[in-house]
Amino acid sequence: EVGAPAAPTAAGPDLTALTGDYTIDPAHSTIGFVARHAMVTNVKGGFQDFTGTLHLDGADPTRSTATLDVQMASIDTGNADRDGHLKSADFFKIDEFPVMTFRSTGAEALGGDAYRITGDLSLLGVTKPLTIDLEFNGAAQDPFGNERVGFEGKAEILRSEWGLTWNAALETGGVLVSDKIKLVFDVSAIKKA
Repeated sequence: EVGAPAAPTAAGPDLTALTGDYTIDPAHSTIGFVARHAMVTNVKGGFQDFTGTLHLDGADPTRSTATLDVQMASIDTGNADRDGHLKSADFFKIDEFPVMTFRSTGAEALGGDAYRITGDLSLLGVTKPLTIDLEFNGAAQDPFGNERVGFEGKAEILRSEWGLTWNAALETGGVLVSDKIKLVFDVSAIKKA
C-alpha cells in the first residue's frame, strides 16, 4: 500500500532508527586479547585507555564506519612484570609507538545480528588489513537518557605480520608465545545528541 514503511530486509532487523554517530564508552567496553602461553595455557589481557567512534547507517550497514585509538601503555594482563615486558622493545615499543589504531574501510551485514567490519590496523608503524566479526547485542536507553548500542566482536591476527616476532624456545619444543592472537571486543557506545 502507498506510504507504508519499507519492511526490514531479510538481512537483519530494521536498524534505521539507530542511524547516527556514537562514541565508544570505555567504562563499559572491553578491548582484549588472548595469547597461547608455553603451548599449554591462555593468557588474557586488555587495554584500559582507548577512544573510538562509530557511525551507524541502519538503512545501509555498508556505509557504517568505526575508528579506534588504543594507548599501548594501558596494557594490563594482571602481571606487572609481564606488562612491563610487553611495553618494552621486545614487543610493543611503546616509547616509539604509543598508539595502536583501527580505521574501518568496509562493513557488511551477514544476516540476523551478525556483521563484519574490515579495516586497517596500525601497530608498530605497520598497517595491515583486519577483519572483525561482530554481533549486534541490541540498543537501549540507559538511566541517564543516553541511547546506547552494544556489539561483541572477535578477530584473529598473526602478530608476526606487524613485526611482533619476539619469542623464546621451550626445552620441550615449541615457543613461549603463540604467533596467533585472538582479539576480543565488547563495546558499548553512546549516541551523540
